[in-house]
Amino acid sequence: MEHWSAQGLRYLKGVGPKIAEKLQKLGLKTQRDLLFHLPLRYEDRTYVSALGSLQSGRRSQIEAEVLHAGVHFRRQGRSRRVLVAKLADNTGVITVRFFYFNANQQQQFEKGNWLRCFGEVRSAQGELEMIHPETELIDVDNPAPLPITLTPIYPTTEGLHQLSIKRILQQVIAKLKSDGIAETLPQSWLDQNSFPDFASAMIDLHSPESRQDSELIASNEHPAQYRFIVEELAAHRLALLERRRQIRGRKTPLIEPDEQLQQRLCQALPFELTGAQQRVLDELMQDFAAGKPMIRLVQGDVGSGKTVVAALACLPVIESGYQAALMAPTEILAEQHYQNFCDWLQPLGIIPVNLLGADKGKKRAGKAEMIASGEAAVVIGTHALFQESVEFKRLGFIIFDEQHRFGVDQRLALQRKTRDDEMPHQLIMTATPIPRTMAMSIYADLDYSQIDELPPGRKPVTTSIVSEQQRANLIHRVASSCAEGGQVYWVCTLIEESDALQCEAAEMTYESLRQQLPQLSVGLVHGRLKTAAKEAAIIAFKNREVDILVATTVIEVGVDVPNASIMIIENPERLGLAQIHQLRGRVGRGARESFCILLVKNSLSELARTRLEIIRSTQDGFSIAQKDLELRGAGEVLGTRQTGEMSFKIADLTRDQKWFAQVEGLARLMQQPQHAEERIELLCNWIGERQDYTGVG
Repeated sequence: MEHWSAQGLRYLKGVGPKIAEKLQKLGLKTQRDLLFHLPLRYEDRTYVSALGSLQSGRRSQIEAEVLHAGVHFRRQGRSRRVLVAKLADNTGVITVRFFYFNANQQQQFEKGNWLRCFGEVRSAQGELEMIHPETELIDVDNPAPLPITLTPIYPTTEGLHQLSIKRILQQVIAKLKSDGIAETLPQSWLDQNSFPDFASAMIDLHSPESRQDSELIASNEHPAQYRFIVEELAAHRLALLERRRQIRGRKTPLIEPDEQLQQRLCQALPFELTGAQQRVLDELMQDFAAGKPMIRLVQGDVGSGKTVVAALACLPVIESGYQAALMAPTEILAEQHYQNFCDWLQPLGIIPVNLLGADKGKKRAGKAEMIASGEAAVVIGTHALFQESVEFKRLGFIIFDEQHRFGVDQRLALQRKTRDDEMPHQLIMTATPIPRTMAMSIYADLDYSQIDELPPGRKPVTTSIVSEQQRANLIHRVASSCAEGGQVYWVCTLIEESDALQCEAAEMTYESLRQQLPQLSVGLVHGRLKTAAKEAAIIAFKNREVDILVATTVIEVGVDVPNASIMIIENPERLGLAQIHQLRGRVGRGARESFCILLVKNSLSELARTRLEIIRSTQDGFSIAQKDLELRGAGEVLGTRQTGEMSFKIADLTRDQKWFAQVEGLARLMQQPQHAEERIELLCNWIGERQDYTGVG
């Protein structure tokens, strides 16, 4: 007989087709799924606040009498009905507003009724108000008892109220209490770590039964939280390790390092490889020689020389009769790599081909033919590389630059362009500094290398925080530097999620600088310009035809102009510290003393000033990343696209680093054959349909 937890949601009271559809939007299809729909946070509704003690900005619970209420109409594009009520207790008055309401809600607000309301208190024109609070009609002489524990608040979706999802979940928790459920983890491991069993832990998180439980949960120190944090991180790690196992078991191109071309390129370079570059290159050669698919992450701070290591790694692939592809996230970066590869490889008789989204017609067809015939031994491009129309003759090696900027589907599409079901070798490069322990957790499926040494001659960049009030002095300084032959980046950022506003800000700054500095040449680059215009602006800047390049964060990676010595970043508090550090890395590449100027408003928060002070005080990208993790969390530091592959239900990569040892131990234990069934259950519970991301679906 099917266990209750595997049953569909239609067996639950109050779940009709419409509610079931909304629950499915949240990924909830079975009653077990509901158990793992864990609270986002908890609210304290164990007491009632007097109206006279309310503070704006705080979520509070009140009990008050309806003085009067009515439906008003206001015009905002079209007429809108608004339910407005005045409530009072013996200490004060508050206004309650509903922009969306039904007849039952309206009936609650009859004059003389007493209501219990919970919501955020706001100040409007000197008076306190609540917008769309949760309301409950009460008997003033005999009110319903208040909860004695914290109230869970769940992730929800449009049209699905908190009260609805709580009523549904209460039914599932009741079944868990009465009928129980099988344990998913070995009892010996639970005992060893003093963790509660599955049912007890789940009940505590959904409906804490004591004040002590509530207090521990509020401070993230409850044993139930610890158990599920470790369990979720272990499931993520298991999924990655399973993906690694599957990849490593695949047939792969046989690369036999000859090293003749490598030696010729190294002799031709105007610099010697650092010890760190040589060490990482040796590790790549060992991967090739192992006869299993390489899948290696190489981290290196800005300017550490990852690209030349990638170029050197392509040479034995070409000598072995295979093609190499380098995939970059932006056309600017792809073009930069293409120019570098041409400089390095053409003297060896290897002609790289670049394939960009802007290539059309005969130009594109000609490049596609070179790739399909194998004439193009090295192909460099953007998302254009994984389009169906692009065929490789013998793809053996893929390099992903700044891999977290690509979706999983895009990476898989490029991997599938191999013949005979061969899994190409993969090198993943990133300049986004991630602390080692964090990287080992996020990338458990990858071998890990780090270029932790900068080439000799890289000068430190002096970083300063300058007030917007000093803008005129800053422009004078820019003019002086350019008069002496220097060049300047001026980066504009307003709202990270809005390309349109960023571009508008850049265009306004561009026009302003042209007017204020008519003797200088000012260029403009932003994401909405056509590729040809962007390339022309970058080339003009490289050729010193442009003195000041105004840009959005599109120049964060891939632009290498040694003569540029000043980097100005407006509104730097909008960016992650790692991103600011990346931008700063665009200067300090030549002989000139270099500067990074963070142009800020006076209204910066204390946290923003603390973060920018970190950038000002250190050049170490990994130290910066660690401190930014501590201040803002992994989702902010790594970027939403990167963490989107592993959105956690309860774990937090920054807060929960102390559990990494237990996570590793549990993952090793669950890999043992006797725990195969529990392992499958664990992955279903925590990864579910997202197993597609890791190749274990």
